[in-house]
Amino acid sequence: MPSTTSSITTPESTQTKRPIQKIPGDYGLPLLGPISDRLNFFYFQGQDAFFQTRIHKYNSTVFRTNMPPGPFISSDSRVVAVLDAASFSVLFDLSNVEKKDVLTGTFVPSLSLTGGHRVLAYLDPSEPSHATLKHLIFSLLSLRRKHFIPEFRTTFSALFSNLEVQLSARREASFTALNDSAAFEFLTRAYFGVSPEMGSDFSSLTAKWLLPQVSPVKSFGFLPSMLEDFLLHTFPLPSALVKSDYKKLYDFFSKTGTWFLDEAEKLGITREEACHNLLFAVCFNAYGGMKVFFPQLVKWVGSAGKELHQKLAHEIRSALESNGGEVTLSLMEKMPLTKSVVYEALRIEPPIPYQYARAKKDMIIESHEWAYEVKKGEMIFGYQPFATKDPKVFERAEEFVGERFVGEEGEKLLKYVLWSNGRETDDTEVGNKQCAGKDFVVMVSMLLVVEMFLRYDTFFVTVEKQKLGPAVMITSVIMAAQCTTSATG
Repeated sequence: MPSTTSSITTPESTQTKRPIQKIPGDYGLPLLGPISDRLNFFYFQGQDAFFQTRIHKYNSTVFRTNMPPGPFISSDSRVVAVLDAASFSVLFDLSNVEKKDVLTGTFVPSLSLTGGHRVLAYLDPSEPSHATLKHLIFSLLSLRRKHFIPEFRTTFSALFSNLEVQLSARREASFTALNDSAAFEFLTRAYFGVSPEMGSDFSSLTAKWLLPQVSPVKSFGFLPSMLEDFLLHTFPLPSALVKSDYKKLYDFFSKTGTWFLDEAEKLGITREEACHNLLFAVCFNAYGGMKVFFPQLVKWVGSAGKELHQKLAHEIRSALESNGGEVTLSLMEKMPLTKSVVYEALRIEPPIPYQYARAKKDMIIESHEWAYEVKKGEMIFGYQPFATKDPKVFERAEEFVGERFVGEEGEKLLKYVLWSNGRETDDTEVGNKQCAGKDFVVMVSMLLVVEMFLRYDTFFVTVEKQKLGPAVMITSVIMAAQCTTSATG
């Protein structure tokens, strides 16, 4: 166990019943320590093993380490890692931590990638423009709310029709690839009432723009490890590489988001700043979230097996039959199992695995067993998959349990679902950093499950490794009405 240190003094404003320990771990030698930790994190150990070996070494879920990218890109790679459900909660305590410029951790992308503006995601709630910009995003979600369900059903019905054609021709279909284009089609139709004029180019334009923002903190695997580390993790990619791609995206949103920009001017926000925030919210937050999470959701639900599929199909079809076949927001509240599988997918594989915050003052962090003092200005890092698979909170924590959040006891666990930069039981507000689209994400994720089980009795998936991430492949489906197997040969 960590050794006690009598020299630690508890801040007067903090009280704890747990014994205070010195935070174990160290940062190694200058330059060499951060580089060694980066190589272990990306290549030699991998992220899960990187954290697990240190938990065992220090017998603590709170410890000091370096986080990528390290020298030459970030000014300081040192963090205090919090890796259990108890300590992770400090990242949401805005009385003790701030969220200024911590979206991508110790690395802050160039402002030229967002038109010279610090967009909402990088602002702390204490900054004057945070509340205004978040209110503007709430307006986007509220004013177009009635369009979400019909546009989703139209777009994703077409996706599954295309998927079935591919299954017949190839005996497998990439849900990941089909989702990439369908997600943006849905978002532009839902938010602006238009189909994307860029078509399939949108995915590549967005990917190029995202690359300089995330490459220092991500391994892609399409280059030999040491070459990738030198090219992507040693120096930031110049924003000039994606200037023309970003302009195409900006021009599209400037043209299609006229009503949103008008609304921004009423709030005292310039059209230019509003457009850069709109682009970021749609491309980075909404599209990026659907691009990552929808394949994960299909993977986990598909792998759960026929018994869960039968229960989902029964719940969804019975609910629609009782409502004249119409899908509504109020109807989805009567689908507890459908909502539970969405929460379970968000728990077991959260789409954004990392969370950061900086201590505003000297403070105490508590794990399940111990308390630790953190000094003002220190960076705190949370690896969410460890917090949301904490065996002291969740039984069978490493398993996908579709019914986990059903019923009174299941609902009590929702406060440990943390994907949205806050607890699932909390409300997103202008004064906090919880995802503005928290409820939107749960809704569209439930709609995806609804569409699948209105159409299929069951389906089968495989996961293929690709250069830019895993591809979720549908290998066969059993149609709901005919109960015949599609594309099984």
